[in-house]
Amino acid sequence: MDAEHLLQRHNLITEHRSGFGPGYTAITREEQENAPGIDFGIHVLGGADRIDQTQAKEQIWVLLEGRARVATNRHEIEVARKSLFDEAPTAIHLGPDTRLRICAQSQRVEWAVVSVRNDRRFAPRIFWPSDVEPEYRGLGLAQGTCLRNVRLIFDRSNRPDSNLVIGEVVNYPGRWSSYPPHHHAQPELYHYRFSAPQGYGHGEVGDRVYKVMQHDTLLIPGMHDHAQVAAPGYAMYYLWIVRHLESDPYDGFEFTAEHEWVLDRDAPIWEPNDVPYAKRRAHARGAGEDQAPRRRWSVDPEQGGAA
Repeated sequence: MDAEHLLQRHNLITEHRSGFGPGYTAITREEQENAPGIDFGIHVLGGADRIDQTQAKEQIWVLLEGRARVATNRHEIEVARKSLFDEAPTAIHLGPDTRLRICAQSQRVEWAVVSVRNDRRFAPRIFWPSDVEPEYRGLGLAQGTCLRNVRLIFDRSNRPDSNLVIGEVVNYPGRWSSYPPHHHAQPELYHYRFSAPQGYGHGEVGDRVYKVMQHDTLLIPGMHDHAQVAAPGYAMYYLWIVRHLESDPYDGFEFTAEHEWVLDRDAPIWEPNDVPYAKRRAHARGAGEDQAPRRRWSVDPEQGGAA
């Protein structure tokens, strides 16, 4: 099998759609071909389960669900999360050879775990929800169709010794994210969850489009555009992870030039002259009643919002 066909086959990892059982489930490995160069997996604890470990690699533990006690060589804390969609994350960032202890405090505690080689040493840090400011990208653009909540946990500006950049996106139902399409030299990984188990969306990797569902993971090679869209009715969450390249650390992305025009607030985007469902509703109320007013998306032009 040639490299291009291998890449196409392994962009989307779907074998975990039924969920994750107790313990650690590996999804990607750092040395894996056509992967973004990280160890990524889901670790599930429950009841009185405990973890006590010291890893040789840099690690990030992002809490997805549940309640737990956590201890490092600098912290002893309690953490909890009920909703990926309504709550910002709590994340534990550890340098190499840092001890970590976790004790479950609820029936199910689920963590996304990221590990990567790193020769630098640095102190652990807890990122609390209050440390992660929501960024509403796409506000006021493209008739509101690409409005989303981007939560950057950290990048080089606040963790300069890390080999990673990590964050979350809440993609609103029926809308786009990572839009306009953009790309960067560094590989990236998306891990998906939905507001309902049957929810789904679509993820682009270059010219290929993949149907993404609950617990899927999408691998995005460097320099491939990767816009996303959620099906109407279903909010889509994804954890995103970028690995710095040794000679080219991540410091941003480039929009695809042919679609960049939609970043203009005054872009001449077509809108319908009527809304058929409003006419049908007016007719159903009977003759003599006024037709329901036409509904359009509107945004206060004074509100900010970059894509």
